[in-house]
Amino acid sequence: MLTDAECKNATCPPGKKRERLACSGGLYLEVSPAGSKRWFYKYRKDGKEGRMALGSYPGVGAKDARKARDAAKLKKSTGVDPVQVRKVEKLKAATPDADTFKVTALEWYAMKLDSWSSHYAIREKRNLEKDLFPFLGARRIGEIEAIELLATVRRVEERGALDVAHRVLTTAGQVWRYAVATGRTPRDITADIRGALKPHHGKHFAAITDPVKLGELIRVIRGYQGGPIVRAALQLAPMLFQRPGELRAAEWAEFDLDGAMWTIPAARMKRSVDGKRNGDPHQVPLPTQAVEILRKLHPLTGHGKLLFHGERSHERPISDNTLRAALLTLGYGPDAQSVHGFRATARTLLAEELNIDPLVIEAQLAHAVKDANGRAYNRTQYLKHRTTMMQQWADYLDKLAQGADVIPFKAA
Repeated sequence: MLTDAECKNATCPPGKKRERLACSGGLYLEVSPAGSKRWFYKYRKDGKEGRMALGSYPGVGAKDARKARDAAKLKKSTGVDPVQVRKVEKLKAATPDADTFKVTALEWYAMKLDSWSSHYAIREKRNLEKDLFPFLGARRIGEIEAIELLATVRRVEERGALDVAHRVLTTAGQVWRYAVATGRTPRDITADIRGALKPHHGKHFAAITDPVKLGELIRVIRGYQGGPIVRAALQLAPMLFQRPGELRAAEWAEFDLDGAMWTIPAARMKRSVDGKRNGDPHQVPLPTQAVEILRKLHPLTGHGKLLFHGERSHERPISDNTLRAALLTLGYGPDAQSVHGFRATARTLLAEELNIDPLVIEAQLAHAVKDANGRAYNRTQYLKHRTTMMQQWADYLDKLAQGADVIPFKAA
């Protein structure tokens, strides 16, 4: 066992890179040719030798070095690597004020932002700023208890927003998992309260799936007395059954009327940021009825970029509410038929009435369909089938509007 006097007088012999003086229990003092002296604790873990620096002499004397060695030995006896523990402690010490819920959440948000769509980013930020920061933002995330988080999320429930409450909890869960990964808290507490929230059952978009009732709707749409731009959009919505936003913002440059094809760029599709940047465009074969509607619309809006520009600005498409309001004036409120619901209408009747392969339908809906090996089907391989299907669907809508060849559903 080294004494302070021996440590003080220790030197490195000429020609040696270092001199190591053993103390006891794996502790030794290392002396450099320049005269600096450092304490190290040598140990073995998983059959490999490791060493841990315990400070420099004379700042750390022999007695204190032995105490530090004993503390490291105690950690090692529990199966913990003392060097790794020290690295984690240093990382935590480097950000002493960065362990509040708000700071952690904003750090997580900034890291994820580039991979999100603008809509998703706005929603996540709203969840944080409106429903989490006011109650938990200043608290250290490692000290927040499950009952506190539950009380916070229940405030959202109390205003009747059950779906939002579940989304807020999901957002909190992502923040907590990030906090675990960055050493701010030992575990994700959000899993403890998931069963304590009121269940939320998502409401489907209203959609008519009775052929007779759909025929009635197609007739009133064709009789719409509003502006020609909205009338054209209303007629194309059930015929092409794309998402309302994709239809509203359609641009003339996307259409090949001679080739009867609408090619929607990936950037305008409902996809992840990577899918929007690197994905393939979505092709929508145009039945002859759609081409006829578009050729009649072209003299009105073809001089500009958008098919369905707004009244106040030709640079902006008609609003989300325009087609909803048009359906409402025709007697079809949001509980009877929604614009988005035309997708469900087409999906149901194409399968049940026209016996179309569901894979072809899903491809036309731009849904990612996977095979047994988990690979996404290439939608273009169904293009010929989809072209035939879209013409069949448009012809079927014509028949329904005329009231021909329709067998009403039997009441359950």
